[in-house]
Amino acid sequence: MTKLDPEQIGLLLNDTWRAWRAKLDGRLKPLGLSQGKWRTLVHLSKGGDQLSQSELASRMAIEEPTLAGLLRRLETDGWIKRSGASHDRRCKTVRLAPKSNAVLHEILGTARKLRHELIADISKRDVQTCMQVLNRIRAKAEATDVNGKNGRRPRST
Repeated sequence: MTKLDPEQIGLLLNDTWRAWRAKLDGRLKPLGLSQGKWRTLVHLSKGGDQLSQSELASRMAIEEPTLAGLLRRLETDGWIKRSGASHDRRCKTVRLAPKSNAVLHEILGTARKLRHELIADISKRDVQTCMQVLNRIRAKAEATDVNGKNGRRPRST
């Protein structure tokens, strides 16, 4: 096995995610879903009953104006519903529409199948080690820095 340069880990993580995402995009394209749309639906499905637009933007690591355009298209297509929050009329909450259940099942099934294909020849032990290392790196990146600032974007409701 070739020894990898630890200085390249950030690029390797980015390139791996980009290649994985591109492969998944290709498989989801026949469903008429762009990356933005399928990622939004998945994040909503993982967020419980509903999320505020700002919380969803934070989870997706995109700006709110970018998300607003995606949500407009998803709402027009009948995949989501937006409404004013009861605690603040300026705040919009987003929830999945019943129509999204079938497409989410397809998205998650396609993602699961791809995941199994990509790691099929990697030992379970190596996958577990990789996941433990990535979790530690993520936790450090999200931890409070020496200036008392949180490393990740704030999650507001």
